[in-house]
Amino acid sequence: MVNNTIDGEATEIRCQEKSRGGLSYEVILAEPAPNVAVPKRPVTPGKNVSVEEIEQKLKAAEERRISLEAKKMADISSKLAKVEEATRKKDEITNEFITQTKEQLESKMEQHVEKREAIISDMKEKLKIHAQEIEKTRETLEQQKANEQKAIEEKLKIAQSLRDENIKKMLDRLKEHNTIKIAEIKSQNDQLECQKLEEKARLYENKLFAAELKREQELQKKIDKVQKLERRAELVRQNKAQAQDMDGQQSPIASSG
Repeated sequence: MVNNTIDGEATEIRCQEKSRGGLSYEVILAEPAPNVAVPKRPVTPGKNVSVEEIEQKLKAAEERRISLEAKKMADISSKLAKVEEATRKKDEITNEFITQTKEQLESKMEQHVEKREAIISDMKEKLKIHAQEIEKTRETLEQQKANEQKAIEEKLKIAQSLRDENIKKMLDRLKEHNTIKIAEIKSQNDQLECQKLEEKARLYENKLFAAELKREQELQKKIDKVQKLERRAELVRQNKAQAQDMDGQQSPIASSG
C-alpha cells in the first residue's frame, strides 16, 4: 500500500493479488482537507523583501507544486495502465479456459451419444437374434406337438381296433366254451359248472378291466405329455411377445436420444 499527499489531498493505492496471473489495484482519493493557513515565515529583521521577489517565490512554489502533481498523476496513470493490462490478461485466460472447457464438454457429449447409439444398436441386434431363435424353437415345438399328436391318434386307433378284436375273440371263445360246458354241466352237475363258469367269466372280466385300466393310464400319460408341450409352446409365445414389446419400447427411446 502506498500513501501520497498532494497539498492536503491524500492519495491511497492498494495492491492485492486477485487471481493467478493478475493483480488488482484500488486508487482511493481522500476528501480534500479544510483550508489550513500556512504559517508565514518570520520576517528577518533588518531585511527588506520586495513584492516582486515574493511573487517570484510564490510562482516558483506553484510551478514546483504543479510539477509534483503531474508526476504523481503520471505514476497513477502508469499503475492504472498496469492494472488494466493485468485485467485484460486475466480476461483472456478466463475466455481461453471457457473455450477449452466447452470444447472438451462437447467432445465428451459426442462420444457419449455415439457410445449410447452403439449400445442401443447392439441391444436391438441381440433382441432380433433372440426373437428369431424363439420363433424357430416355437415352430420346432409345434411341429413336434403335431407329430406326437398324430402318432398318439394312430396308436389310439390301433389300440381301439385291437381291443375290439380281442374282446370279440374272447366273447367267441367264451360263447363256444360256455356252449360246451353247458352241455357237460347238464349231464353232470348243472349248478357246480355254472359257478365255475361264472368264476372264469369274472376272471376274464377282471383281466379285461385291468388291461383297459392300464391302457387308459398310458393314454393319460401321453395326454399329459401333450399338455406339457402345449404349455411350453405357450411360454415360448409369451416370451416372444415380451421381446417384441421390449423392442418397441427401445425404438422410441433411441429416437428421442
